Amino acid sequence: MRILFQGDSITDVGRSRENEAEIGMGYPLLVKAELGHESPLAYEFFNRGTSGFRIVDIYARIKADIIDLAPDVMSILVGVNDVWHEKRPFPNGIDADKYYRLYAMLIEELREALPDLKIIIMEPFVVHGTATDEDWDYFSEEVPKRAAMAKRIADTYNLPFLPLQKGFDALTELAPANYWVRDGIHPTSMGHDFIKQEWIRLFKSIV
Repeated sequence: MRILFQGDSITDVGRSRENEAEIGMGYPLLVKAELGHESPLAYEFFNRGTSGFRIVDIYARIKADIIDLAPDVMSILVGVNDVWHEKRPFPNGIDADKYYRLYAMLIEELREALPDLKIIIMEPFVVHGTATDEDWDYFSEEVPKRAAMAKRIADTYNLPFLPLQKGFDALTELAPANYWVRDGIHPTSMGHDFIKQEWIRLFKSIV
């Protein structure tokens, strides 16, 4: 079984562009370690998460980074850069409605090209941190809009949805936010382990 992780820097986490086996230091690696240990040689793992990617960037590379790999299962975690990039010196964010339209185009094209592909939609999330606190009102309003659109995609296309925001919110009751997410956006190793646990739980329910 081929498993593909798609997304932004939260999925990228230093993956190699030259060696498929080096899939970064985040939740994809943790998933690979656990599933690979449980079922040796049963899976191939690919990571095409790319730092800075928005939904439009994933869509732009749909052939090279998804279709040509012909995965059996793929998860997508994208949305925070669609918000964050609007705060750059040259704003280039993706509003919630356009995020949905592009996501829908992506899913429809994938269903046509890879009709047997199982797609997991992961919820974008945000917590307090050094990258988010200065514009917290903006982040706390806009990221949930992308999360709602990701859930709408899952509902529209009858795809499994992996919620993450409530889980991270609950974890911040146990330890400070930066214990789980170092800057409000990028998880620490403990945060990645949380995502891994939730990812595997959902994966095992659909395969």
